[in-house]
Amino acid sequence: MTDSDFLTATRDSYDAIVDEYVREVQTALDEAPLDRAMLGLFAELVLSTGNRTVADVGCGPGRVTVLLAGHGLDAVGVDLSPGMITHARQAYPQLRFEVGSMLELDLPDSGLGGLLAYFSIIHLPYDRRPAAFAEFHRVLTPGGYLMLVFQVGDEIRHRDEFEGKRIDLSFHRQRPAEVARLLAEAGFLVLVTVEQTPPAPDRPPLGILVARKA
Repeated sequence: MTDSDFLTATRDSYDAIVDEYVREVQTALDEAPLDRAMLGLFAELVLSTGNRTVADVGCGPGRVTVLLAGHGLDAVGVDLSPGMITHARQAYPQLRFEVGSMLELDLPDSGLGGLLAYFSIIHLPYDRRPAAFAEFHRVLTPGGYLMLVFQVGDEIRHRDEFEGKRIDLSFHRQRPAEVARLLAEAGFLVLVTVEQTPPAPDRPPLGILVARKA
């Protein structure tokens, strides 16, 4: 699959389910105290750099972007889906949201104090992770912080339907040790690795990595 193929499939799928997805995730963070705590830790680390600018890459409807802003960060949301960005701009007009790809961010070199990819590398083919991590490294200031959140596992799941609407989404589960190795190869120092036990019997464990640009 080419970059164009998976980017188009991901973009079109999320464009098709904006309203349904917003309803699905609108209270998810209320039930995720570990995620909220780790996001707070990430925000504190970013603030410690003296550069408050942080990108929420794969921001969807902006629910995490506004949380980061609430921690005192200058947060910008980036997402492939124009539909998600339109919703985010309407929901949070005080924040900046842009359409973009994690493989080619429209951000300057070394401009960010932090970058968050919250359940967004899951749609990235495994062999494109080095390119994305290199891009994350490019846009972070020296000493800037990266946080990744993903589903733990080895398999690729595919969904072709969401609440009655047709989609074409692949979900790539990750192994924290492998992700950490790839980050090290991209020039990051991994500081924290968390593997949460499955939040429910039918759901996979969650992985969280926090790293610093060396």
